[in-house]
Amino acid sequence: MGYRFKTAGEIYFGEDALDLAESSIRKFGKKALIVTGKIVTKTGMVDILTEKLKEWGIDYAIFNDLPGEPDDLMCKAGAVVYEKEGCDFLIGLGGGTPLDSAKAIAMYTVEHKDFMEFAGKQVNGVYPPVVAIPTTAGTGSEVTKFFVVTDTASDTKLLLGGDSLIPDLAIVNPAFTYSAPGSVTVATGMDALTHAVESYTSRKGNPLTDLFAKDAIKRIFTYLPRAYADGNDKEAREEMALAACQAGICINNASVTLVHGMSRPIGALFHVPHGISNAMLIATCLRFAMYGCPERFADLARLIGKASAADADDKAANAFLEALDELVSVLKVPTLAEYGIDKEAFFEKMPKMAKDALASGSPANTIRPVTENDILDIYRKLWQ
Repeated sequence: MGYRFKTAGEIYFGEDALDLAESSIRKFGKKALIVTGKIVTKTGMVDILTEKLKEWGIDYAIFNDLPGEPDDLMCKAGAVVYEKEGCDFLIGLGGGTPLDSAKAIAMYTVEHKDFMEFAGKQVNGVYPPVVAIPTTAGTGSEVTKFFVVTDTASDTKLLLGGDSLIPDLAIVNPAFTYSAPGSVTVATGMDALTHAVESYTSRKGNPLTDLFAKDAIKRIFTYLPRAYADGNDKEAREEMALAACQAGICINNASVTLVHGMSRPIGALFHVPHGISNAMLIATCLRFAMYGCPERFADLARLIGKASAADADDKAANAFLEALDELVSVLKVPTLAEYGIDKEAFFEKMPKMAKDALASGSPANTIRPVTENDILDIYRKLWQ
């Protein structure tokens, strides 16, 4: 059986990645719209980038009006700035929000249509070049064809994707992640882990994504607790930056499954950061999915040293899920109740969330068939 493998046009990795990328950036245009956040701006990382652009003779404008996760209004506002400033390419600098927003803005400058019109469709078009520079180790957006955006009119979190949205250039400098606080380290790190595990257990997985997924999973179990405990742990930060990139490459080709499908509605309706909602869901969702491919979960348990070759697959698979529970506990991931979500309000929204989750298409990639009732049952279990 054949398969296809695709990722960002070029990837530069390491502490000198930005300098190495000079010739690649120069070819994209004369003026960049830097899409970033106010917090990233305050850290000085935007200054590092703009000094380089000045040195290279590239003009720029900055759009950092990103108060939360991407929604249609902020992305349309960014497109207005792009056009008004006469930009010809974009640089996303920051976590998932700036990187996804850069893709969304690039798309909107050409399409000028509501994002809802693209729901459930592959996005294809000729859009301005996008350079993606992550400052967190988790979303993998720098190497994927996806972005997530909330349609504010319907409170629906959309996953849009297409090869036209893959960044032309990814610049991954682990040093840019050092300033991420513990809460962000956990949220983004668990997002990366979810990407890798879902890819490894996805119907769309293939031998190449398996290689990246297993390597990322092993790194994350080893280094995420260290990065959380000490943000200045250089080795842990470097390994997590690499793992996040690997996991992003995985989902670009094998896609995500049930966890992401169920996570997005929680984020849209209750404003839980994406990585945290993934972490809240991951063990419960994967316990459901495990029965579709226990041997795959068993492989992961052996990979991280929680089972041996002598252990039966069912036993080993459960050992992996127990390791997940332990990791979530070490990282102090809150439950829905601990996060402050009202149970009655959650149950009231569950029918919409289940429909939105299924409609996203992600649950269909789960190797065990998933129904709307299955999703409702998993949402209920989050409160047990």
